[in-house]
Amino acid sequence: MAIRTITRPLLYLLLIAFSLFYLMPVYVMLVTSLKPLDEITLAQMWQLPSAIDFSSYSEAFSKLAPNLMNSFYLVIPATIISALLGALNGYVLSKWRFKGSNTLFTAILFGMFIPYQSILIPLIQFLREIGLYNSIAGLVFVHVVYGLPITTLMFRNFYASIPESMIESAKIDGAGFLRIFTHIMMPLSITGFVVVGIWQFTNIWNEFLFAVTITTSDQQPVMVALQNLSGSQIVQWNVQMAGALLAALPTLLVYILLGKFFVKGLLAGSVKG
Repeated sequence: MAIRTITRPLLYLLLIAFSLFYLMPVYVMLVTSLKPLDEITLAQMWQLPSAIDFSSYSEAFSKLAPNLMNSFYLVIPATIISALLGALNGYVLSKWRFKGSNTLFTAILFGMFIPYQSILIPLIQFLREIGLYNSIAGLVFVHVVYGLPITTLMFRNFYASIPESMIESAKIDGAGFLRIFTHIMMPLSITGFVVVGIWQFTNIWNEFLFAVTITTSDQQPVMVALQNLSGSQIVQWNVQMAGALLAALPTLLVYILLGKFFVKGLLAGSVKG
């Protein structure tokens, strides 16, 4: 008992130390974003600003605002569509198995291991052919297709934990494919949708390669615009850091508000599968 009493405070101290070490870059970003440009040097990197200056945030926001909206126009529909399609795939592959379903599932999962760079040129040519190049709709299409493997995997594992007897009872009562999905599976998989939603939202929001190659100028998401904040001659580090914090804020809020559901959903989906 005495050893446990001593060990627990030491464990907490160790965890706090690791947390502070992990948050050091965030501290530097925050402090730098609040300094005027003439105070930003390597020697003063850890020092607090002599006076708090929010002008870098207003400047960064004025430059990033249109691209922030582009990111929302991209992320919201892409997340919803990929989650719904992944739920349908997971439902079929876990509860309505057919000959070759395991082979099809393996083929879908193979999409997770295809590097973006290997399909970039044919992808751009294809988007040009169908008129979706340099558009938010084209980016939505790409992220939905690339998100299907992981969303299918997540929902298939989640639905595998739902008893087969529930599905059989619904079939006996006359419920069909879509009715079982909408009235039984979807209400039971709210935590699964939260997990997939957070995963897709974060990945799509932070993605850079597709954004910089498929879109140009006024169609680009915020991560591309953030890169363009650096300028060509002098880097305004306070504006750059303020922009980075503004760009990271939506995903941070998502994890703060829905983080407990994310962990709960991950554990629920790991029971079977």
